[in-house]
Amino acid sequence: MNNRFVINYTPGPTYLHQLSGFTKVLLFIVMTVAIISTYDVRILWPLFFICLAQMISMKPNWKPIIFMFLFTFVTVTLLGNVMLFVVSPDAGLNNCGTETIIWTSKTGRFYISKEWLWYVFAVFTKRTASFASVMAFALMTTPSEFASGLNKCGMPYKVCTIISLAYRTIPDIANDFIDIRNSMMMRGVELGKKASLGKRLKNNVTLLVPLIMSSFGKVTGIANAMDLRGYGKYKKRTWYAEHEPTKADRLVRGLTIALAVLTACYIVWSKAIDPWPAKIWCPFSDPSQIRNVSLEESFFLFRWLKSLFQ
Repeated sequence: MNNRFVINYTPGPTYLHQLSGFTKVLLFIVMTVAIISTYDVRILWPLFFICLAQMISMKPNWKPIIFMFLFTFVTVTLLGNVMLFVVSPDAGLNNCGTETIIWTSKTGRFYISKEWLWYVFAVFTKRTASFASVMAFALMTTPSEFASGLNKCGMPYKVCTIISLAYRTIPDIANDFIDIRNSMMMRGVELGKKASLGKRLKNNVTLLVPLIMSSFGKVTGIANAMDLRGYGKYKKRTWYAEHEPTKADRLVRGLTIALAVLTACYIVWSKAIDPWPAKIWCPFSDPSQIRNVSLEESFFLFRWLKSLFQ
């Protein structure tokens, strides 16, 4: 099992690894829909802990997972919150319906409210739960199982094969990149820290040309091999990675269907029967004090344009 790229290419020994591809894909789809359907942290945190428990049970190599989480946290969460604070400090009011200011700048242009902090926390929780769901699915699923599961869900097998091949070429492209970079450095092309940033960017662009050419060569070889074996002749095909459902598959599928039913009931209840007055549930907001924010009030650009014509 190769955890260098988080993606596994051989089935692992744990309980979740031994599930069929259809069970894994079904669980991932339902979990993704459940996470996407709400910003309520009371629901997102249990879903996150379920995904985290799945990851822990598979005993992965945590180093690449932690690196990717920190990278997305810095590039998406921190920078995104800074831009949100600059562009729309009233995001808490727009989404929670109330506003309790705890800090204001001297000019009054920028301020922080409890609802803004809660909105940032809810978005961070949603992103973290989504990240954990994707990582758990990637750790438990091989490319062949992913393709077979998608095919059993109704996707054409030719599209599934393309997805499987795309996953399988990731380590090949990474190894080719390292080999080409080492060969260029041996020929005197500076790609290390000693060179300036502009020079390193320029040299890395030239590195992409042989990488792309080698990738096209491999694609041609794979296409010719598939044609010689008669790939695509029939409308359906079987999958070596897919196996008959076991007791574990039936149990997980039952729990997945139960989660799907609960998600559907929650969506109907929260959107149609008894919706929360604001977009996001917030413990600081009194339902009787929540007010609906118009489209013009929701976006800073609209408010700015409106102020120009007043």
